[in-house]
Amino acid sequence: MQAKALMIQGTGSDVGKSAVVAALCRIARRRGLKVAPFKPQNMSNNAAACAGGEIGRAQALQAQAAGLAPRVDFNPILLKPETDRGAQVVVRGKVFDRLNATDYMTRRGDFMNEVLRSFKRLTEAYELILVEGAGSPAEINLRDSDIANMGFAHKVAIPVVLIGDIDKGGVIASIVGTQAVLAREDAEMIRGFLINKFRGEPGLFDAGIAAIESRTGWPSFGVIPWLTCANNLPAEDAVVLQGDRRDAKGGPRIVAPILSRIANFDDADPLRMEPGVDFRWAPPGKPLPRDADVIILFGSKSTVGDLSFLRAQGWDHDILAHARSGGRVLGLCGGFQMLGKSIVDRDGADGPPGETSGLGLLDVYTEMSAGKTVRSVQGHYANTSLPVSGYEIHVGRTCGKDTERPMFNFSGRAEGAVSADGLIQGSYVHGVFASNAFRRAWLRQCGAEGDTGLDYPAAVERSLDELADAVEKAVDIEALLACAARPTLPRNLPA
Repeated sequence: MQAKALMIQGTGSDVGKSAVVAALCRIARRRGLKVAPFKPQNMSNNAAACAGGEIGRAQALQAQAAGLAPRVDFNPILLKPETDRGAQVVVRGKVFDRLNATDYMTRRGDFMNEVLRSFKRLTEAYELILVEGAGSPAEINLRDSDIANMGFAHKVAIPVVLIGDIDKGGVIASIVGTQAVLAREDAEMIRGFLINKFRGEPGLFDAGIAAIESRTGWPSFGVIPWLTCANNLPAEDAVVLQGDRRDAKGGPRIVAPILSRIANFDDADPLRMEPGVDFRWAPPGKPLPRDADVIILFGSKSTVGDLSFLRAQGWDHDILAHARSGGRVLGLCGGFQMLGKSIVDRDGADGPPGETSGLGLLDVYTEMSAGKTVRSVQGHYANTSLPVSGYEIHVGRTCGKDTERPMFNFSGRAEGAVSADGLIQGSYVHGVFASNAFRRAWLRQCGAEGDTGLDYPAAVERSLDELADAVEKAVDIEALLACAARPTLPRNLPA
């Protein structure tokens, strides 16, 4: 039997679409439905490795909420921004090309068949598909050849629910205005709306709900409160880093600069959740705090570009001074590459061809290559029996004397590098701090005392359950799920 499907779109970016879809996946799973997430096109540098390649991190989390292993069909088109005007285009988990914004917009419709093929496979394997839109359908300047919002909804004839974020302000105007600018046939796809991130007593917004309903003719499915549990889930958009305020007092102070193309910054989530850790993001334009115990350079979609950005902020001087005074430095993926002596890119795999000097804190060098490594790994923290698991998503290979002191061992393969004094470390592996035993041992090396007992994987599961509980309480789930309909797929779609 073919699945039913429902699409969740938003009045803008970062209105909570990903979290709401994750909650609905968990709710549907609890009700015994075989449910799967789907996002036709995603733009994010937070990716997750899965069988067949990589997908957006949000779709991997939604899959977890549905009780599924991630698969490339959940997010067939992934755009990974490298500059303000260009991105790497990943199609069904594999790098397809690097395109500037104009070229991608011109060719975007060409990717629709890939999107439809992935969607078709899901409809044949599941009972319910919860589809997440991208950005907003109100971006009518992008409507031609759209594959992410109404273009997809129309192509497969599935209904839409619209989410508005009241915390941003102007939610009445954003929902009513969305209807006002949509073409009539697009507006007719919308079955109702949700209000998200409400602080306070929901009843105080009853008049607002009535105003939206009277002006649009769309019914409200509920008002979702501001949910702190969502902050414990991996985020997709780096904009959330600017508002992060979860710093703790005491314990080791860890500082991470916000790079312009920061990627997989959810690597920091387990550290941010540790009660005994003072974790801080350092925004551009400000020096790195001199009292940091550890500086972490997280991944980047453009290592050479972000190395230049780092130097423009003066952070290179801060990092070198920190290391000279005996401070610890950790580089993950692109951050690992930055810590070496040089980065050679003969073919322009990461940007313009050439050679760039690194920070020189590790005796290693990196050679970029066109091929991309995407794989899950399991092993141990070097010279210990502490288990570690994670994943790699990177271009380039790093060699040099300090790799003789690896950070990890994965199935007999030495990985990463450590300086002679042990204070500078680098690794290509993402997700390592989710491994409880490794994280605790690493934090003790950094000066943490005792063990908080944080079980990060269990905490994520608990947060998904709390999110689902709150959404189920606030939303008319029966009415919302009743909107789901069987899609109409184009005839003669190639396999």
